[in-house]
Amino acid sequence: MKTAEKSQSKAAAGKVSAQHNGNDQLHKVFEEELKDIYWAEKHLTKALPKMSEASDSNELKKAYANHLEQTKGHISYVEKVFDLLGKKATAKKCDAMEGLVKEGEHAIEDYEQGPGRDVALIIAAQKIEHYEIAAYGSLKKLALVMGLEECVKIFDEVLKEENNADELLTSIAEKVNEAAYEMENA
Repeated sequence: MKTAEKSQSKAAAGKVSAQHNGNDQLHKVFEEELKDIYWAEKHLTKALPKMSEASDSNELKKAYANHLEQTKGHISYVEKVFDLLGKKATAKKCDAMEGLVKEGEHAIEDYEQGPGRDVALIIAAQKIEHYEIAAYGSLKKLALVMGLEECVKIFDEVLKEENNADELLTSIAEKVNEAAYEMENA
């Protein structure tokens, strides 16, 4: 097949996919995963202030506060995707996020204020980030296959922010881990 024909074929396939083309299963998966991440982001807005409050490191507190604002933006992005689909934004309980948030709560309960707790909180936060990166990455790939170009752009933006948050946590962890180690061996 010639390049121009391939391009036209892909464009036609994208339009058909965006209109369901009888592929209701794929659209159902997309919508269910969208509901899942919508609940997850909303749940995270309740957890981040608690994690920030429990942190000893000012840099970590600031990172949690910044990510809280980004998370509120992610909720708006997901609502925009629902709108692009012509659907009402609806949340479906995300068992994974509930469990990951519980890990953060256990870190708060199990460790005293200080660098050791911060280490545990960073680990919990990075698990959350990795879950979000996986969820948005999967949604992006589905949107791409389904020809939902505006959704792909939205997920790209969210993925950039989630990856930046993960990198920031890694950077903070390097300092916090060292501080915790020195404190343990002083």
